[in-house]
Amino acid sequence: MANSPSGDSMLDRLVRILDAFDAHNPQLTVSALSRRADIPKATTYRLLDELVSHDLLARDNTGQVRLGLRLWELANRSAATYDLRTAALPFMEDINQLLGQNTQLSVLHQDEVLIIERLSRPGSVVNQANVAGRMPVHRTSMGMALLAFSRPEIIRGFLERHRELMTAAHPDFHAEIAEIRRIGFASLDGFIDSETTGVAAPILDEAGYQVAVISVVVPRDTGALQPAALALRTAARGIARALHIRDN
Repeated sequence: MANSPSGDSMLDRLVRILDAFDAHNPQLTVSALSRRADIPKATTYRLLDELVSHDLLARDNTGQVRLGLRLWELANRSAATYDLRTAALPFMEDINQLLGQNTQLSVLHQDEVLIIERLSRPGSVVNQANVAGRMPVHRTSMGMALLAFSRPEIIRGFLERHRELMTAAHPDFHAEIAEIRRIGFASLDGFIDSETTGVAAPILDEAGYQVAVISVVVPRDTGALQPAALALRTAARGIARALHIRDN
């Protein structure tokens, strides 16, 4: 694919345009899109027309741009994600009913927690997870459970890239992940919201490494932590069996 005069390829620019949208910016003006993607406005207009023609982006009558439905359609064809969501949903529904809190399914992707499914619950506590949204590893029970049950080389690589951040947030990191592995779940009090506790249990493969986590956020200091942890661990084992992963 041909490079632009600045040296980046057309594919690089297309990806930057799509990546400009996030949970906080689901719609953008062309000027904002050009700025966030770091692409000249004239080029942004040209690429935007191409992307809109393929329904990868959509433009409303005010000129605002958003991601197109075809992206959602293509993403949901991903075999790994589809199988995981299909296996997890019945167990997530049980957790959602049992605990009365929003329930998430997430994976570790590019050093962040990527939410791939979320079941809402009226009256639940504050929960900032959104489908297709990303959250920091060091500030979420999801992230710490995913990291604790990752392969050793993944943990080493993550620490090399984010050592200062992890040391500040988790000064006893190695002891902390050892404890998470021992008890089979991660919990964090008040890292995102001071009144809540995040709880996450890993879905493990045959070697005992994570393929995803299932999680909830519960009210802090209410006695809800242990029942939530037990329910999540049970659900995680059920999801693993549904994925045809034998019990560890």
